[in-house]
Amino acid sequence: MTTNNTLGRIFQLTTYGESHGPGIGGVVDGCPAGVPLREEDIQTELDLRKPGTGPASTARSEADQVQLLSGIFEGRTTGAPIGFSIPNRDQRSGDYDSLKKAYRPGHADYTYAAKFGLRDHRGGGRSSARETACRVAGGAVAKQFLSGKGVSATAYTRKLGGIEAEVISPERAAGLPLFAPDPSVVELWEKKIQSVRKSGDSLGGIVEIQVHGVPPGLGEPVFDKLDARLAQALMSVGAVKGVEVGAGLEAAELTGSRNNDPILKKGFSRNNAGGILGGISSGQTIVLRAAVKPIPSISMPQRTVNHKGHEVTMQIEGRHDVSAIPRIVPVLKAMTLLVLADMWLLQNSRTGA
Repeated sequence: MTTNNTLGRIFQLTTYGESHGPGIGGVVDGCPAGVPLREEDIQTELDLRKPGTGPASTARSEADQVQLLSGIFEGRTTGAPIGFSIPNRDQRSGDYDSLKKAYRPGHADYTYAAKFGLRDHRGGGRSSARETACRVAGGAVAKQFLSGKGVSATAYTRKLGGIEAEVISPERAAGLPLFAPDPSVVELWEKKIQSVRKSGDSLGGIVEIQVHGVPPGLGEPVFDKLDARLAQALMSVGAVKGVEVGAGLEAAELTGSRNNDPILKKGFSRNNAGGILGGISSGQTIVLRAAVKPIPSISMPQRTVNHKGHEVTMQIEGRHDVSAIPRIVPVLKAMTLLVLADMWLLQNSRTGA
């Protein structure tokens, strides 16, 4: 069951740490024994997300070097909780001194203060995107488990700054700048990023995730539908403001005859359902899209209020991404894999397989 800091019912990820504390980390519990897992498997995924790389990224340079603490013996999981830690090395907490008594627009500053009566102003504390490195680490464990079942996931940028890419080579996206599935769009995206960076503003976009090899039958209706669990997991990432499955919002514009996926002897003839029917996987490719809002930390002057309710003008300093894309792409893939690993084990518990 998902709680404040834990995702999953059987295959569970618990994360800890803040943006400007000594470090971040987590525990993966419920992973079966015997899954091949090395630090390099996790590091490879973390390197796709780490700051300080790419045209849209912050200048903060974190190695995001993971250390496995438990649950591994001779390169395989033991069935015990898998603990890991990632130190913070390049914090500049002084960059946030001006934010002690004023709330940043678009951030969780105001709501955290309302909920807890205090907040960590240094980069947002627990609400910082820094925490998502732990999700990528947990997703790497899920990836290792699912790869042994023939399941693989691909994630890429579908749209950035209003410029949409053709989905030509999604399998190559991890090796292209900005996780582009279309090499020809990279130059357009980079020019857009440079222009927006100079103006002090930021960009949003859309990330698409495809999962291949998921068998039919995963999902726990009625309130634990597979698409509901996936949407919840993706929406738990701070920058995500909307999730689509399959045809998504476009389905509202279609007739039933155009939206339904005909079932033939050889299988489904199209995939508007995104690989999920009635909250249960159909065996088709699972297709998800996440709408990612622009980074709220911009250097342009913004109006806000301070802790006394007085209106002030704020100009945010420090090192920030221009867009959550591309660093959010491996995060969203990780969240998808974590849910699928959990649902796989839930199905096994139902069937006794």
